[in-house]
Amino acid sequence: MNTMLEETSQTNDRFRWAALMLLATLLGLAWISYSREPVVDWRQWAGLAEGPIAGYRAPDFVLPTLEGRELTLSDFQGEPVILNFWASWCVPCRAEMPLLERTAIQYRGRVTILGVNNGESRQVVQEFNRQLNLTFPLLIDNNYLVGDQYYVTALPTTFFIDRNGLIREVFTGILNEAILQNRLESLLQP
Repeated sequence: MNTMLEETSQTNDRFRWAALMLLATLLGLAWISYSREPVVDWRQWAGLAEGPIAGYRAPDFVLPTLEGRELTLSDFQGEPVILNFWASWCVPCRAEMPLLERTAIQYRGRVTILGVNNGESRQVVQEFNRQLNLTFPLLIDNNYLVGDQYYVTALPTTFFIDRNGLIREVFTGILNEAILQNRLESLLQP
């Protein structure tokens, strides 16, 4: 009889222990669910937040072209934009220009390339363009206003902006064909 009571007591203890563990697990899961940080989809805030970093809307700007007319980034809303900051004295900038020109020609009508000269005069940019015969728009930021707005600290720096105006990536350094092709395919995805 004693052994039967001991077995019943052990069974009850196991049951109570299992019930206590189950209750602790359920309370723990409820606490985790209640207290966890909400998952934020930054794309839903992109319409509100502007910033020169990936995941944010590209800050709008107005700059003159070589021809003297003004362009704004928002003029290109609805199409992908490659925004390249450069200077004529920058050897890597000069080296990547033929690649940007070939890309501008190849993807004309599907992607816009804008070259923002960082800190030089119209005459310097015109001479640079005369030497390289570039067909994509060259914008003049001789006071570094847009460069500062985009926190450009090294040249070349390239911003890949999708058709919704969101910066997908910021690339600092010289672009090569593989990098550019990869980023273009990403920008052209629906």
